Amino acid sequence: MRCVFLLLYVTAVRGLDANFFFDYWTDLFRPWPLNPKEGFVQDYTPKHREEFDFIVVGAGSAGCVIANRLTEVPQWKVLLIEAGGNENFFSDVPIFASFLSMTPMNWGYTSEPEPRACKDLRGKVCFLPRGKVLGGSSVLNFLIYQRGHPEDYNDWARMGNPGWSYDDILQYFKKSENIKIDELKNSSYHGRNGYLDIDHAPYKSPLEKVFRKAGEELGYEWRDPNGEHMMGFSKPQATMRNGRRCSSSKAFLEPVRFRRNLKVTKHTIVTKILIKPQTKTIYGVEFIKRNKRYRVLARREVILSAGTIGSAQLLMLSGVGPTEHLEKMGIRTLVDLPVGYNLQDHVTFSGNAFIVNDSRLCVNDLTAASPFSAASYMTGKGPLTLPGGAAGLAFIRTNVSNDSVASRPDMELVMGAGSLAGDFIGILRSLLGVTDKWFWKVYGTLPPKVRWRTFSLNPVLIRPRSVGRLMLRSSNFFDHPRIQPNYFSDLNDLKAMVQGVRMIENIIGTKAFQQYNTKLHDIPFPGCEHLIFDSDEYWECAIMQTSITLDHQVGTCKMAPTGDPTGVVSPRLLVHGVKGLRIADASIMPRIPASHTHAPVVMIAEKAADMIKEDWGYLN
Repeated sequence: MRCVFLLLYVTAVRGLDANFFFDYWTDLFRPWPLNPKEGFVQDYTPKHREEFDFIVVGAGSAGCVIANRLTEVPQWKVLLIEAGGNENFFSDVPIFASFLSMTPMNWGYTSEPEPRACKDLRGKVCFLPRGKVLGGSSVLNFLIYQRGHPEDYNDWARMGNPGWSYDDILQYFKKSENIKIDELKNSSYHGRNGYLDIDHAPYKSPLEKVFRKAGEELGYEWRDPNGEHMMGFSKPQATMRNGRRCSSSKAFLEPVRFRRNLKVTKHTIVTKILIKPQTKTIYGVEFIKRNKRYRVLARREVILSAGTIGSAQLLMLSGVGPTEHLEKMGIRTLVDLPVGYNLQDHVTFSGNAFIVNDSRLCVNDLTAASPFSAASYMTGKGPLTLPGGAAGLAFIRTNVSNDSVASRPDMELVMGAGSLAGDFIGILRSLLGVTDKWFWKVYGTLPPKVRWRTFSLNPVLIRPRSVGRLMLRSSNFFDHPRIQPNYFSDLNDLKAMVQGVRMIENIIGTKAFQQYNTKLHDIPFPGCEHLIFDSDEYWECAIMQTSITLDHQVGTCKMAPTGDPTGVVSPRLLVHGVKGLRIADASIMPRIPASHTHAPVVMIAEKAADMIKEDWGYLN
């Protein structure tokens, strides 16, 4: 197991052949026997100018759902286009989530240098992993299934988007869901007949019980964060099936892979949406596959599900975007819309490590690579089933929050069964962008036996005020766009993160954690040594040095009613001013929900599919 793990690591880092290598390992190491619903999706190469009723760009969290639901209508011919290839055995392993961002399954986006974030990371930029694989970012994410607060969606409706209130969209969360957690199977907030399995990790971290007791000491209840009350402590609910990752591809695409009206083309890069300039009507897309350029035609609609970065980039390259910016790129503007604005994201501070006196409480990368862990995983058990290593979640409200909704948290705390200090192989460092120099300066004084018994507890800002922008770098699709998240441009976000750190200190100070002599590793972060350790000023400095994205970018193709100058799509997700073009992914969110965004994106796709059927007369 260790040898194969290291081989994959070396292959990814050294850049050996991407597509073939990972598809090969998928075929070779797919678990056996297969679930009857699972199996390989065959690659289809369309003929030049071949016609389809619907073309879906992006087989990610949303695209797989839409392809499934549209092909329920047997007379509709659907083409699903994906830039990447197959998932593989290793992407199924929940705790390996951080490793996957170093593989060809990741588009490899980075931000522009940020004045208040990622200041001491490699290249002084923020790494922004996005999925380039069947299943998209549902293959790279940390599997957490969390919907957000009901008022997040009521806010969308209040912004002029009818049909998007919580009462309207709860049915779509439930429609997609197959809840496997026994105590939630009779809950009115969960579904039992959907494609997407939701479960707890089979492995119960010893830290879970400690975390729960700590929450109770502080007056918080152990809750279902997707139920009636969000605030409180909980065990992560995850997109998981029998201890393995249940991606959108595995959940929605593989069970319908034999439908004759569904065609899936892999390793296919869409470079342009084809729009008739005179009528502003969509007629197809242009793509490159195996170094050959094709055009395929859409009889009814093109649906963009390329994600917050990809969908915005494709729109602008195709002449839909801000006129002034497109002219600078030498692109003729067909429709002037504020594409790329309204970029929002969740940011987390992940550099701290907490030391305990019992190594049995913690998990590190050497534990994950051990033969014992591998053997346990093959039976669907053991520490490898922890979703991204997360063993506990807490949703709290800081005193910086100005939200009028008292029950809505502005901060999430994620407890990891291991920490950056226990990153012996270097996988987590590579994900975060932490340099070896920084790592050894902060953690080099800790003996290996101490690093072995560390865990993490990280604050995540889930109600950010700061807003960024995405712009083209050139008129060439293969030049990644310029991404400016503007983390902490609103200083209230930075103050809220400091309050998150203070809440973590309160948790660590409880009797539950102090029975293990839990303490914060107190070597100051480089660049912050001149400040008093544990002062607010120190934490502000440390947060700006190593804060990273939680990979929840949203909002670049904002949903808003006709007449709203900030909108790109209508409440029915149709692009303003363009006929036959719809967007269904995280880019349409007008305001980021207090959630992990995979669950809302699946909901958006379910609702989008129903709206398409309604608009074409196939749904009463």
